[in-house]
Amino acid sequence: MKPTLLIVDDEKPTREGLRAALEDRYDVYLAEDAKAATELLERENFDVLLTDFRLPNEDGLKLIARAKSLSKPPICILMTAYGSEELAVDAMKRGADDYIAKGRLQIDELEMRIARALRQQTLEVENVSLRQQLDTKFGMENIIGESPLIQEVFEVVQQVAPTRAAVLLSGESGTGKELIAKAIHQLSPRAKQPLVVVHCAALSPTLLESELFGHERGAFTGAHERRIGRFEQAQGGTLFLDEIGEIDATIQIKLLRFLGERTFERVGSNKTLTADLRLIAATNKNLEDLVKAGTFRDDLFFRLRVVEIHLPALRERTGDIPLLALNFLREFANENGKPVSDFTADALELLMNYTWPGNVRELRAAIEHAVVLCRGEKISARDLPPSVRAGGGGEAAAPARMLARNDLTVKEAEKQLIIRALKETKGNRTVAAKRIGMSRRTFHRKLHTYHLEGF
Repeated sequence: MKPTLLIVDDEKPTREGLRAALEDRYDVYLAEDAKAATELLERENFDVLLTDFRLPNEDGLKLIARAKSLSKPPICILMTAYGSEELAVDAMKRGADDYIAKGRLQIDELEMRIARALRQQTLEVENVSLRQQLDTKFGMENIIGESPLIQEVFEVVQQVAPTRAAVLLSGESGTGKELIAKAIHQLSPRAKQPLVVVHCAALSPTLLESELFGHERGAFTGAHERRIGRFEQAQGGTLFLDEIGEIDATIQIKLLRFLGERTFERVGSNKTLTADLRLIAATNKNLEDLVKAGTFRDDLFFRLRVVEIHLPALRERTGDIPLLALNFLREFANENGKPVSDFTADALELLMNYTWPGNVRELRAAIEHAVVLCRGEKISARDLPPSVRAGGGGEAAAPARMLARNDLTVKEAEKQLIIRALKETKGNRTVAAKRIGMSRRTFHRKLHTYHLEGF
């Protein structure tokens, strides 16, 4: 489709002449004054607004200001026969993207300027989209929760991210430590550099040493060529060491040296190397207990724990379960092409009653299981995994009672999810709808249902 162009000029020969010259490349609309132009701008989405400065009743600068206030503003180019440097500066301040004097107007130059502005706009849109994708994948948007405990985590992440400080993430398995590490990296000045993740428990001590620091050819049996380690790969970025409590004494010493001197050596080499990186470590064990037991160095522990962020277990923030469950439901319903949009009351009660030993990771898997097996539009108790169906009652029933006391239904959770999406996208309904997995039509219907039209 051709880009749409609105030409505003009170002189008919000028309007018609510009249309004749530009209509082969643009879908051209004409207006003789600001009032007619405003009506068109409110009715149609234009890619470019080309307006004269001198218009009946209202000048072109006011029209440009109104156009730039639209949810999808066009590129705005001001034309005038009364050119001056002061007017050009004022035009740019008021939102004009370009300025051209009528007396020197050449169609070739005008086409070039419009094309250049359109390319720039396309690039900016792509950059915004890329940032949103990165934020969705790595930023805070994937870490959902309204409880005081998780909000405290968010605050510390925001404070520590811009610094160079080493961070220790503690908490049970499945609480989201890797997500937090990614968020810290993405919100830091190192975001454009690599984030390198190493799961320490997955490798033997010998392999882990080589994985981290690299090795020279012939350093050990099977070392047929030089290997660049994760420290070198993370140059300028962030190195995330998960399950740090599993590393042996040799690697602990090497890590301690790096944290103190920022230097290391490849296995089988005496050459000292340096790396500029930020270290984030995570553990599901109590490192203080390991220090007391003599299996983890106290000096390394204190080096790693410049800032500690403890991730609460899901059973400690049960009020977040409806929000998390609904978010996962949207994700997997969209992924599997299923019309699942809600939970029945008994299913929600089971989710709230269960203690979730696997934390958020287990909840996510449970909702995927339920979406796949769901036969209708609502997840019922029979769709949930057997472990969840059998896990209610006793002290774990307290979350369900709290849910009733707070009147936090799935509908309310959905409303809060929509409000959060609107806040994060600064009111951009199209982006907000995509972020939570709704069609734009459904999103607008929900805005009406929850009386959020004026948000």
